[in-house]
Amino acid sequence: MTADTAVVVGGSTGIGRGVADAWAARGIETHVFSRSRPAGPGADRLVWHRLDFLDAEQAKEALRSGMPSRVGLVCYSAVYFTARREPFLETDDTDWTDQFAINVHGLAWTLKATLPVLREAAPGLFLHISSEVVYNAGPNRSGYAATKAAASSLIQSVSEETDPSGVRLVQALPAGMVDTPGIRARRAQDFDYSGYMAPATFAPLAAELARSRGAAEHGEALVVHADGSWSPVGDGAPASQSRPLANSPR
Repeated sequence: MTADTAVVVGGSTGIGRGVADAWAARGIETHVFSRSRPAGPGADRLVWHRLDFLDAEQAKEALRSGMPSRVGLVCYSAVYFTARREPFLETDDTDWTDQFAINVHGLAWTLKATLPVLREAAPGLFLHISSEVVYNAGPNRSGYAATKAAASSLIQSVSEETDPSGVRLVQALPAGMVDTPGIRARRAQDFDYSGYMAPATFAPLAAELARSRGAAEHGEALVVHADGSWSPVGDGAPASQSRPLANSPR
């Protein structure tokens, strides 16, 4: 069965936008749930729903009322990380709880909202955008590392209790840094992004998962490389993006 409807949570920018654009380009009706409206080329192909996980009740209602009746593909790419890397003891309490609200609780609410409709479209696909920090925690990244590890473990646990004939759960993570608005907000204006991956690098994997519904990847974490290829994380985790303490941006 070919899905004609997809949902991308956190799909207005970054990797989520790369996935949303890839699915929309295949003629799939693609709904984006995010705080900001998608802009730029291709935005007119996306159906936007305002959602803010920092307002729990608003977010749950947006997922409930905005969810299409039949969904075959879901991607969770919403993410929050602090404006700077900092030692654990200097982490602001609000930053700490906001990372859990978006990176963990938002994922859980999205799973609860979408797994039933994905099951009805069997086989449905749930794609979670993970991070190398799950495998390389690194210094000055405690909140991000803790929440992304929790999110990855949540997906793994749910995949083990889910019949893949109904829903397949797959994780994907970049092999290197990705040029996104969130990253640009942490860099100097003259920073050179030529060595960074682009969100569109995830398009080939998104297109393949739309076709196959992750038939061979249920429970897998896939590392997406700069050339658009991918490999299981079991074949080799990506290199750490942490920096030596003395050189960590503050």
